[in-house]
Amino acid sequence: MTNLITAKNISKVYPFINTASNRFKSLISILFNKTIEDGSKVLSNINLKIKKGESLAIIGKNGAGKSTLLKIISGVISATSGQVSVKGKIGALLELGSGFHPDYTGRENLKMSAVLAGLSDNEINNNLDKMIHFADIGDYIDQPVKTYSSGMVVRLGFSVVTVTKPDILITDEVLAVGDADFQRKCIAWIDDYLKNNGTLLLVSHSIYHVQKLCKHAIWLENGQIKKYGSSFIVSQEYQSFYEKKKDGIVISGDKDITNHHVTELILKNSQLENITRIETYQDLVIIIDMYSPDGRPPGLALGIVRNDIPVYGTISETHNALPEKISKHVFKYTVKYKALKLLPADYIIKAHAMDPECLRLIDEVEMPLRVHSNTTDMGVVELDTEWR
Repeated sequence: MTNLITAKNISKVYPFINTASNRFKSLISILFNKTIEDGSKVLSNINLKIKKGESLAIIGKNGAGKSTLLKIISGVISATSGQVSVKGKIGALLELGSGFHPDYTGRENLKMSAVLAGLSDNEINNNLDKMIHFADIGDYIDQPVKTYSSGMVVRLGFSVVTVTKPDILITDEVLAVGDADFQRKCIAWIDDYLKNNGTLLLVSHSIYHVQKLCKHAIWLENGQIKKYGSSFIVSQEYQSFYEKKKDGIVISGDKDITNHHVTELILKNSQLENITRIETYQDLVIIIDMYSPDGRPPGLALGIVRNDIPVYGTISETHNALPEKISKHVFKYTVKYKALKLLPADYIIKAHAMDPECLRLIDEVEMPLRVHSNTTDMGVVELDTEWR
């Protein structure tokens, strides 16, 4: 299959400009096209191949070089060394407002962006209403973009992508800016785009969006690729690397109690007694009470973690499971793991509330569970084996 993006030994160095001497050296390097040797190295020897139809996430802490790599691939900036080859039309959603003229209206900017994307006058006229409908910013469409909020700017930018349908879609934290309804709309569009063999390059701090939208991921650390692989494995290792060990029940500090959220997480044995310890091969019953602000049944993501290493995770949508309705706003999930084969260790049971469409993780609640037995087997879980 064709490689749409090929990056070979990409490095990026930004010159030091904190003193007059450094600024002069930088100017000389630019004027005489010399390699910058003294500066801040943002990227170092990045090698990357992205095939048509692939979806790749780039994750890492702030300052890891994620946005810089996207800008180099998009052609916004040049690499200090190395080569980038891109085949196909790119639709890039990078810095907010980039490409928009602040004094022009939203409607005028849509037309201008569509022209720059290669659409003919006839195509623009046929698709203008679709873009305006997708952006859904009301009368602001005829107001100058400089009066827009950051979320409205993202709506405008994404609406252009929906009609230009680029060969490669590059996004940098776009879904983190829009509101929940717009996020769902964007995720649905991206899902459809990928099903039609689109190619996605995504930067996001949202582990859920990484796992939901991308098959593969790279973890950037200090400008270098620390790990490449499936989006689930890479993102879980990245998350566990930075998570601190927690004791007892933990509720995410940014919980919004007006939104869907977990109100209670209880662990029980087969006799329905509350527990924090369990024997290997015993049944584990997990009861999760959840709040829904609009009366619609929320989704649930449930996981088991050992020493910050993911053991098992799933979501209610996968099992076509719906919670029991307790009252207008309260729902209950009951999940039973039969004859649990976890080996002795300390584990964490994690429950995440999700929106009813199971597109967005909203909060997180944790409970510790100690598993013990007399087995001498080692590892995380016992596997059925046959010895001959």
